[in-house]
Amino acid sequence: MDKTTKTKNMIMTGMFAAVLAVLSQISIPMPSGVPVTLQTFAVALTGFVLGWKMGGMAAVIYVLLGAVGVPVFSGFSGGLGILFGKTGGFIYGFIFMAALCGLGADKKNRVLTAVLSLAGLLICHFFGALQFALLMNMSLLESALLVSVPYLIKDVISVVLAYVVGEVLKKSLRAANVLTYAEKA
Repeated sequence: MDKTTKTKNMIMTGMFAAVLAVLSQISIPMPSGVPVTLQTFAVALTGFVLGWKMGGMAAVIYVLLGAVGVPVFSGFSGGLGILFGKTGGFIYGFIFMAALCGLGADKKNRVLTAVLSLAGLLICHFFGALQFALLMNMSLLESALLVSVPYLIKDVISVVLAYVVGEVLKKSLRAANVLTYAEKA
């Protein structure tokens, strides 16, 4: 990989970490403390456009920025307290979700893409519900019914829309010779 390609890939990874941060701010607070946001859409879009390596890395950068206190999480929050708080499991679950959506996007088989993307979403929800359950001293089932199940329909729709938008965006970025990563199935 030449220097120009490496530079483009670094820039795209950073830009999508910024997209995650911006779309995280579009949120509706909920009584459970887990807001409705566009994070799921942003995470899936990141994976679909950048592929599993760069998409996963963009999510890692997003999480690390938030961990050190940059206000990139929902409600302009940041810091380790958020990662170890009620929504933290979802946040670090984004890394797996972005990587699996990206892995699926690199495949020609749409069924495999759907399965991998759904697996990423479910892993994200599992980590989120598990951490919430541990912090709130409730069962995993109670937690899932409170902070996961009500969000699943919105999140599945978000992933599907991210796939559609991602396909259009990838074509445009490739035509402009901006997206040059070599991850192909």
